[in-house]
Amino acid sequence: MKSSVQQFVYFLAGVVFAILWASASAATKIGLLAAQPFVIAIARFTVASTIMLVIAHLLMRKKIPSGIRIWKQLTIYGLLNVGLYLGLYVLAMQEVSAGLGTLFVATNPVLIVLLGALWYKQPVGLSTVVSFVLCIAGMLLAAYPLFQDSYATLWGIGILFMSMLSYSAGAIYFARQNWGDVHILTINGWQTLIGGVCLLPFMLFFFDGSANTFDGHFWGAVLWLAIPVSIVAVLLWLYLLRDNPVKASAWLFLCPIAGFGIAAILMGEPLSWYTLMGVILVLVGLYLVQRRGVSRRK
Repeated sequence: MKSSVQQFVYFLAGVVFAILWASASAATKIGLLAAQPFVIAIARFTVASTIMLVIAHLLMRKKIPSGIRIWKQLTIYGLLNVGLYLGLYVLAMQEVSAGLGTLFVATNPVLIVLLGALWYKQPVGLSTVVSFVLCIAGMLLAAYPLFQDSYATLWGIGILFMSMLSYSAGAIYFARQNWGDVHILTINGWQTLIGGVCLLPFMLFFFDGSANTFDGHFWGAVLWLAIPVSIVAVLLWLYLLRDNPVKASAWLFLCPIAGFGIAAILMGEPLSWYTLMGVILVLVGLYLVQRRGVSRRK
């Protein structure tokens, strides 16, 4: 059973993760004002992976992973969690609004449960079902005032769904692998680099120099996506996953709520009583999932 301090640290990690992860949609939309999707993605992954690997191997003196098994795991995880997920995501953000992009993040808990049940025969208890229903209801309620202002194409929605599917598969894969004594920063650094390498051929193929302006919009978006999102948020996500992937996935329900707040500040989108009631329902759902997670360890 976790101590009160451990529970508080876990709760704080979940909240900070949700806020940082939710900010990615707005940052991506800002970056797209100046550059092509894959250019933004490659720049982001290059900056993030370089920082993490320098810290891990030069400052912390962590060993470079060795063995075919670990490198196979890093490659598969990098492909699912970075290459496919974020590559498809940045493409989709050309076709959908920032609010809708954040809203789709909330489908991941459901997909994680469904994929987990299908691949690994994980049981889904009644409390989990109830918590997900409450979180989905809260998410939709909070999003209701923005539905009329959201825009999307069928193509964009399809790409976004495939992006979320890859992210959910990556979460399950990471949680089910034996990473041994490989430091979490090392895992994140190499999987980010590998994911970026997977996207490099696509960037080169579609590159159009006239479509890219490396101005403040570009570098502001890239640095925010690289450091607070790709480094801090992903490390928090890996920390949450190592505890319990189903329980960790519930924090994704907070992302749309945080996203609405960020959109209100940066884009002037309104907040209403729908938002408040949605937040309350999401928090109740999160409490049920956390309570179930703790009780299973008693």
